[in-house]
Amino acid sequence: MAGRKKPQMSARYGALLVLLLFLMVVPSPAQAHKPGGIDKATEAMPPLPDILKQATFDQHPGAALPLNLRFTDDTGQEQTLGHYFESGRPVILSLNYYECDNLCPLVLDGLVRGMNGVALKIGDEFDVVSVSIDPTETPALAAQLKKRFVDRYGRSGAAQRWAFLTGEKAQIDQLAAAVGVNYAYDEARAQYAHPSGVIVITPDGTISRYLYGVEFSPVSLRLALVEAAAGKIGSITDQVLLFCYRYDPTLGTYTPFVLNLVKLGGVLTLVVMSLWFGPMALRDMRQSRLTTGAAD
Repeated sequence: MAGRKKPQMSARYGALLVLLLFLMVVPSPAQAHKPGGIDKATEAMPPLPDILKQATFDQHPGAALPLNLRFTDDTGQEQTLGHYFESGRPVILSLNYYECDNLCPLVLDGLVRGMNGVALKIGDEFDVVSVSIDPTETPALAAQLKKRFVDRYGRSGAAQRWAFLTGEKAQIDQLAAAVGVNYAYDEARAQYAHPSGVIVITPDGTISRYLYGVEFSPVSLRLALVEAAAGKIGSITDQVLLFCYRYDPTLGTYTPFVLNLVKLGGVLTLVVMSLWFGPMALRDMRQSRLTTGAAD
């Protein structure tokens, strides 16, 4: 009688499993790369003027905003900062000034484009508060800027939940210090030097994330809002994205976390392999048993 052969998985299944294991253990480029000094492009850049060196963010994640500070809205009504957190929604906070012809319009334009790129909506899932750092600016000027950018946003409800505020220097300075916005007045140019970016605040007034620049990707805005809301807004897709993206405080944005992407890809590959190749493997095993039984 011929010796009984044990059913074996075909070579193609074994090769696919080896590939899967490789994908799940390969280090991400971020882990494998270690910066080795300053690149030539950075070395060639001219030094910043002293006043621009002062225009920086000092990140204070987890710090509480002074919600008792008082500001004036675009209608001339005075309100505490805490008034804008009574809705229980996360808040995007920007510190600009309204007569700025350079950086501020770029930041607010970029914010509008980013917000228009997400399904989340001002007044439904989050609110926005813009505060002028110039104590000489008036509610009338705030109203002009509000109309301009609310119209560009173009969604209903924004006029009620995007506040444009003005205030006294002492109040502005306290807020700026709390969120780590360093700015300075350039008397020679009659302008303020300030950093570009926005800050995402939790519903209870705690600093959550800083997003830098004049362009805010819809992915970064959405993930920052979902995190600030502690998962109370968004969907299961957002939770998956939070697994795949990691907040980079140096860049002030969310970047793909390659190792997590690889792990997720490995899991999905395993699921697909199980669904696709599982029946094939079982069929091969049954065929092998039948062939062996016939030989017996």
